[in-house]
Amino acid sequence: MGPLTEPLTQIRISWPAGHLTATLTDTPTAEALLKALPLSASAHTWGEEVYFDAGVSVSRETDARQVVEPGTVAFWTDGDALALPYGPTPISRGDECRLASPCNVLGRLDGDPRDLATVRDGDPIRVERVESP
Repeated sequence: MGPLTEPLTQIRISWPAGHLTATLTDTPTAEALLKALPLSASAHTWGEEVYFDAGVSVSRETDARQVVEPGTVAFWTDGDALALPYGPTPISRGDECRLASPCNVLGRLDGDPRDLATVRDGDPIRVERVESP
């Protein structure tokens, strides 16, 4: 008898000053992203959020959210970009993580999301699948 659910997939997000891993849930958007990996892009920052072109285009899922927890791995369908908030954005109310528009939620960063504060606008970012041993 095998496991009832597929193992969760991990990705590694790297930039010049550091890296984080993230665990993705099984969603259509996560599946599309995994097919596009590995990907390299140029980072953009927007308040305390890092986002970059993901090289895939998907439609907004029914459970898309605009306000998320720090460390959420989100997909911004309006910009075909991965959005990684770690604190308030220019449109946040208080210290919430408010994204530019509702985003598909793909998973969570495994480490401290504040590590993303070391990403500079224009940094090269690489996303790859973490292979299970």
